[in-house]
Amino acid sequence: TPPPVQGKVRPTTERIVCIGASTGGTEALNDVLEMLPSHCPPIVIVQHMPAGFTAAFARRLDSVCQVRVKEAEDGEPVLPGCAYIAPGARHMLLQRIGLRYQISIKDGPPVSRHRPSVDVLFRSAAQHAGANALGVIMTGMGDDGARGMLEMRKLGASTRAQDEESCVVFGMPKEAIAHGGVEKVVSLHHIPREIMHWYQAGHVAVAG
Repeated sequence: TPPPVQGKVRPTTERIVCIGASTGGTEALNDVLEMLPSHCPPIVIVQHMPAGFTAAFARRLDSVCQVRVKEAEDGEPVLPGCAYIAPGARHMLLQRIGLRYQISIKDGPPVSRHRPSVDVLFRSAAQHAGANALGVIMTGMGDDGARGMLEMRKLGASTRAQDEESCVVFGMPKEAIAHGGVEKVVSLHHIPREIMHWYQAGHVAVAG
Protein backbone atom coordinates (compact mmCIF):
# COMPACT_ATOMS: atom_id res chain seq x y z
CA THR A 1 0.00 0.00 0.00
CA PRO A 2 1.51 3.38 -0.95
CA PRO A 3 1.87 6.01 1.77
CA PRO A 4 -1.32 8.05 2.24
CA VAL A 5 -1.25 11.61 0.95
CA GLN A 6 -2.76 14.60 2.74
CA GLY A 7 -5.82 15.87 0.89
CA LYS A 8 -6.31 12.69 -1.14
CA VAL A 9 -8.83 11.03 1.18
CA ARG A 10 -12.31 11.37 -0.29
CA PRO A 11 -14.90 12.54 2.25
CA THR A 12 -17.35 10.13 3.85
CA THR A 13 -19.46 10.26 6.98
CA GLU A 14 -18.94 6.58 7.77
CA ARG A 15 -16.82 6.09 10.89
CA ILE A 16 -14.65 3.02 11.52
CA VAL A 17 -12.44 1.70 14.34
CA CYS A 18 -9.11 -0.05 13.67
CA ILE A 19 -7.47 -2.05 16.47
CA GLY A 20 -4.03 -3.65 16.60
CA ALA A 21 -2.80 -6.05 19.28
CA SER A 22 -0.32 -8.83 19.88
CA THR A 23 0.93 -10.48 23.10
CA GLY A 24 -1.90 -10.37 25.64
CA GLY A 25 -4.28 -9.15 22.99
CA THR A 26 -6.64 -12.10 22.90
CA GLU A 27 -7.90 -11.45 26.43
CA ALA A 28 -7.69 -7.68 26.02
CA LEU A 29 -9.86 -7.85 22.90
CA ASN A 30 -12.33 -10.03 24.78
CA ASP A 31 -12.55 -7.35 27.49
CA VAL A 32 -13.10 -4.55 24.97
CA LEU A 33 -15.57 -6.24 22.63
CA GLU A 34 -17.62 -7.73 25.45
CA MET A 35 -18.30 -4.20 26.74
CA LEU A 36 -19.45 -2.74 23.42
CA PRO A 37 -23.15 -2.47 22.51
CA SER A 38 -24.64 -3.95 19.37
CA HIS A 39 -24.94 -0.44 17.84
CA CYS A 40 -21.17 0.18 17.96
CA PRO A 41 -19.21 1.36 14.91
CA PRO A 42 -17.67 -1.21 12.56
CA ILE A 43 -14.35 -2.52 13.90
CA VAL A 44 -11.46 -4.09 12.00
CA ILE A 45 -8.84 -5.90 14.08
CA VAL A 46 -5.34 -7.23 13.55
CA GLN A 47 -4.33 -9.62 16.32
CA HIS A 48 -1.01 -11.36 15.68
CA MET A 49 -1.99 -15.03 15.32
CA PRO A 50 -0.86 -17.91 13.11
CA ALA A 51 -3.04 -19.40 10.39
CA GLY A 52 -5.79 -21.69 11.58
CA PHE A 53 -6.48 -19.98 14.91
CA THR A 54 -8.35 -16.77 14.08
CA ALA A 55 -11.63 -18.36 12.98
CA ALA A 56 -12.01 -20.20 16.30
CA PHE A 57 -10.95 -17.07 18.19
CA ALA A 58 -13.61 -15.03 16.39
CA ARG A 59 -16.29 -17.64 17.12
CA ARG A 60 -15.41 -17.63 20.82
CA LEU A 61 -15.69 -13.83 20.97
CA ASP A 62 -18.93 -13.89 19.01
CA SER A 63 -20.45 -16.22 21.59
CA VAL A 64 -19.92 -13.77 24.47
CA CYS A 65 -20.36 -10.36 22.78
CA GLN A 66 -23.33 -8.28 21.71
CA VAL A 67 -21.25 -7.27 18.71
CA ARG A 68 -21.07 -9.77 15.86
CA VAL A 69 -17.47 -11.04 15.64
CA LYS A 70 -16.13 -12.96 12.66
CA GLU A 71 -12.97 -13.78 10.76
CA ALA A 72 -12.66 -11.27 7.92
CA GLU A 73 -13.23 -12.36 4.33
CA ASP A 74 -11.88 -10.79 1.19
CA GLY A 75 -14.31 -8.38 -0.45
CA GLU A 76 -16.93 -8.28 2.30
CA PRO A 77 -18.54 -4.97 3.28
CA VAL A 78 -17.79 -3.49 6.69
CA LEU A 79 -20.99 -3.02 8.71
CA PRO A 80 -21.87 -1.29 12.00
CA GLY A 81 -22.26 -3.62 14.95
CA CYS A 82 -19.65 -6.02 13.55
CA ALA A 83 -16.00 -6.72 14.37
CA TYR A 84 -13.75 -8.33 11.75
CA ILE A 85 -10.55 -10.16 12.72
CA ALA A 86 -7.76 -10.53 10.17
CA PRO A 87 -7.12 -14.16 9.18
CA GLY A 88 -3.92 -15.57 10.61
CA ALA A 89 -0.88 -15.25 8.33
CA ARG A 90 -2.66 -12.89 5.88
CA HIS A 91 -2.73 -9.10 5.70
CA MET A 92 -6.01 -7.20 6.05
CA LEU A 93 -6.55 -3.81 4.40
CA LEU A 94 -9.41 -1.36 4.39
CA GLN A 95 -10.69 -0.23 0.98
CA ARG A 96 -13.41 2.15 -0.20
CA ILE A 97 -16.14 1.35 -2.69
CA GLY A 98 -17.95 4.65 -3.14
CA LEU A 99 -18.80 5.86 0.36
CA ARG A 100 -18.66 2.38 1.89
CA TYR A 101 -15.76 0.42 3.34
CA GLN A 102 -14.76 -3.03 2.20
CA ILE A 103 -12.19 -5.54 3.46
CA SER A 104 -9.30 -6.74 1.32
CA ILE A 105 -7.32 -9.83 2.38
CA LYS A 106 -3.85 -10.13 0.84
CA ASP A 107 -0.87 -12.46 0.89
CA GLY A 108 2.61 -11.02 0.75
CA PRO A 109 5.74 -10.75 2.85
CA PRO A 110 5.65 -9.85 6.54
CA VAL A 111 5.52 -6.13 7.33
CA SER A 112 7.12 -4.92 10.58
CA ARG A 113 8.00 -8.61 11.03
CA HIS A 114 4.35 -9.68 11.06
CA ARG A 115 1.64 -11.05 8.82
CA PRO A 116 -1.05 -9.90 9.46
CA SER A 117 0.52 -6.54 10.20
CA VAL A 118 -1.06 -3.70 12.15
CA ASP A 119 0.96 -1.23 10.08
CA VAL A 120 -0.69 -2.54 6.88
CA LEU A 121 -4.19 -2.10 8.32
CA PHE A 122 -3.47 1.33 9.81
CA ARG A 123 -1.87 2.64 6.61
CA SER A 124 -4.88 1.55 4.57
CA ALA A 125 -7.19 3.22 7.10
CA ALA A 126 -5.22 6.45 6.83
CA GLN A 127 -5.54 6.30 3.06
CA HIS A 128 -9.21 5.39 2.78
CA ALA A 129 -10.86 6.65 5.99
CA GLY A 130 -8.69 9.56 7.13
CA ALA A 131 -10.40 11.62 9.84
CA ASN A 132 -13.30 9.16 10.00
CA ALA A 133 -11.10 6.49 11.57
CA LEU A 134 -10.18 5.78 15.17
CA GLY A 135 -6.95 3.83 15.64
CA VAL A 136 -6.37 1.85 18.84
CA ILE A 137 -3.04 0.19 19.65
CA MET A 138 -3.11 -2.37 22.44
CA THR A 139 -0.84 -4.71 24.36
CA GLY A 140 1.90 -6.37 22.33
CA MET A 141 5.62 -6.85 21.80
CA GLY A 142 7.60 -4.93 19.21
CA ASP A 143 6.71 -1.86 17.14
CA ASP A 144 4.10 -3.05 14.64
CA GLY A 145 1.48 -0.32 14.22
CA ALA A 146 3.65 2.60 15.33
CA ARG A 147 4.31 3.96 11.84
CA GLY A 148 0.82 3.26 10.58
CA MET A 149 -0.74 5.00 13.56
CA LEU A 150 1.36 8.10 12.91
CA GLU A 151 0.14 8.10 9.31
CA MET A 152 -3.44 7.84 10.56
CA ARG A 153 -2.96 10.78 12.90
CA LYS A 154 -1.36 12.91 10.20
CA LEU A 155 -4.44 12.31 8.02
CA GLY A 156 -6.76 13.47 10.80
CA ALA A 157 -7.70 10.21 12.51
CA SER A 158 -8.17 9.99 16.27
CA THR A 159 -5.76 7.62 17.99
CA ARG A 160 -5.58 5.85 21.33
CA ALA A 161 -3.00 3.66 23.05
CA GLN A 162 -3.52 1.26 25.93
CA ASP A 163 -1.65 2.37 29.05
CA GLU A 164 1.32 0.52 30.52
CA GLU A 165 -0.48 -0.48 33.72
CA SER A 166 -3.14 -2.50 31.87
CA CYS A 167 -0.86 -4.01 29.20
CA VAL A 168 0.63 -7.49 29.37
CA VAL A 169 3.46 -6.10 27.21
CA PHE A 170 3.75 -2.33 26.67
CA GLY A 171 5.95 -2.60 23.56
CA MET A 172 3.54 -1.69 20.76
CA PRO A 173 1.77 1.16 22.59
CA LYS A 174 5.12 2.50 23.82
CA GLU A 175 6.55 2.61 20.29
CA ALA A 176 3.42 4.24 18.89
CA ILE A 177 3.66 6.92 21.60
CA ALA A 178 7.37 7.42 20.88
CA HIS A 179 6.68 7.87 17.14
CA GLY A 180 4.16 10.64 17.91
CA GLY A 181 1.10 8.82 16.60
CA VAL A 182 -0.91 8.64 19.83
CA GLU A 183 -3.42 11.33 20.70
CA LYS A 184 -4.47 9.86 24.07
CA VAL A 185 -3.35 7.05 26.41
CA VAL A 186 -6.12 5.17 28.24
CA SER A 187 -6.56 2.07 30.37
CA LEU A 188 -7.92 -1.12 28.84
CA HIS A 189 -11.25 -0.78 30.64
CA HIS A 190 -11.77 2.74 29.26
CA ILE A 191 -11.24 1.75 25.61
CA PRO A 192 -14.90 0.73 25.00
CA ARG A 193 -16.07 4.07 26.40
CA GLU A 194 -13.55 5.93 24.23
CA ILE A 195 -14.82 4.11 21.14
CA MET A 196 -18.46 4.94 21.82
CA HIS A 197 -17.80 8.57 22.80
CA TRP A 198 -15.83 9.07 19.57
CA TYR A 199 -18.55 7.37 17.51
CA GLN A 200 -21.38 9.36 19.07
CA ALA A 201 -19.49 12.62 18.70
CA GLY A 202 -19.27 11.92 14.97
CA HIS A 203 -23.03 11.45 14.77
CA VAL A 204 -23.59 14.75 16.57
CA ALA A 205 -21.20 16.51 14.20
CA VAL A 206 -23.00 15.11 11.14
CA ALA A 207 -26.41 16.02 12.53
CA GLY A 208 -25.21 19.53 13.27
